[in-house]
Amino acid sequence: QVQLVESGGGLVQPGGSLRLSCAASGFTLDDYIIGWFRQAPGKGREGVSCISGSNGSTFYADAVKGRFTVSRDRAENTVYLQMNALKPEDTGVYICASKPDNSDSKALEGYVYWGQGTQVAVSS
Repeated sequence: QVQLVESGGGLVQPGGSLRLSCAASGFTLDDYIIGWFRQAPGKGREGVSCISGSNGSTFYADAVKGRFTVSRDRAENTVYLQMNALKPEDTGVYICASKPDNSDSKALEGYVYWGQGTQVAVSS
C-alpha cells in the first residue's frame, strides 16, 4: 500500500527555519519523483519543489528558490524539505506527493499519490 507521511511542521518566527520530512512506504523512491506542495488558508494548492528519486535532480518554484532545499535519503526512503528564511506568506499546509519517474508531465504536475499534510505557520 502506497503511503506518504509528512512531519516536521510547526510555528516559527519570520526568518526562522523548519525541516519537513516525507516518509514513503509501499514503493521505492528510486522509481518516483516526490513533490512538495502547499495550500494557504483560502487559496489553491501551489507547487513548491520536487526531486527525482533516481538521480536527485531538483526543481523549485520561484517563490522559494534560494530559501528552500529538497533532498532525499534513499536508505530511509524519505524526502526532506529544508525551509530557511521563512516568511509569513510561506504559511500553509505542506503536502508531499509522488508520481512515476518516467512521467511526461511538468515538474509540479501529474502527481498520483498524496499525503495528508503538515501545518506550517510563520508568524511573530
